[in-house]
Amino acid sequence: MARGGRDGQAAGLRGGDLLGKACRGLGRGEPPPADRGPGARRARGNRTGRIFTGDRSGDWLFASLYRTGFAVQETSVHAGDGQRLVGARMLASVRCAPPANKPLPEEKAACYPWLQREIELVADSVRVVVALGGYAWQAMWPALKDAGYGLPRSRPPFGHGVEVPVAYGESQVTLIGCYHPSQQNTFTGRVTAQMLDDIFHRAANIAK
Repeated sequence: MARGGRDGQAAGLRGGDLLGKACRGLGRGEPPPADRGPGARRARGNRTGRIFTGDRSGDWLFASLYRTGFAVQETSVHAGDGQRLVGARMLASVRCAPPANKPLPEEKAACYPWLQREIELVADSVRVVVALGGYAWQAMWPALKDAGYGLPRSRPPFGHGVEVPVAYGESQVTLIGCYHPSQQNTFTGRVTAQMLDDIFHRAANIAK
């Protein structure tokens, strides 16, 4: 599955070459994960060497993480630019650039064990999980379960600001839904900078 995009996947990227590499998570080894997005941030993370780096959605995300204390810089350009997360970790449910930005079932299945294992490795210190977008929300439920989390019997529908209590052993953890800062969402006003900041401020308050 470690490959670049197909069908013009690289079109519109800001400089550089598309790398056929899987994009790993970013952040401390023992964090409360700040967020989870769908696809490595697609081709951009595969090209720049860092998740959510190299496109406008990443610009929005890192700016919000910086404003809310989860990142040391407002921007993320490439893997060696000095950016780092503070008390947080980013995970990707699909780690390579999917064709037409739509991961195939076999691609999701190929990446799933890595997602589940990464969640499991940091579970002892996690207090909040923010799922960016509906796909991330859906992907998180089986991954949390297989990583040893206790989940409610019914799965609430995804929505911005939706909070669901889950548990890891005796620790209480909160799963929060957040609209994805895609260009479609930010251009139409469905997602604003304040909306992102509110989610991450809420996550910080819960994690205290």
